[in-house]
Amino acid sequence: MSSRRSRSRQQTGASRNITDEQIADLVSKLQQLIPEIRNRRSDTVSASKVLQETCNYIRSLHREVDDLSDRLSGLLATTDTDSAQAAIIRSLLSQ
Repeated sequence: MSSRRSRSRQQTGASRNITDEQIADLVSKLQQLIPEIRNRRSDTVSASKVLQETCNYIRSLHREVDDLSDRLSGLLATTDTDSAQAAIIRSLLSQ
């Protein structure tokens, strides 16, 4: 075990130790949630690759949310503010 990893484990305290098995299990679960990795034929993907793809996926989700929010705001700007459609758009934006 590297000294950096052992120092990290010592700093977390005995009550918060996470075993290598638990880490592997968490990485495996995360791997199942990320479409880019889940759709691959290979079963073995490094933990660093899983984390990297997770970050990329989260960034893409943020971009998608921003895009949808912009589209809804644009739609609201072109809609009669008293209409039922405007009320639906406002409720979506406030969530």
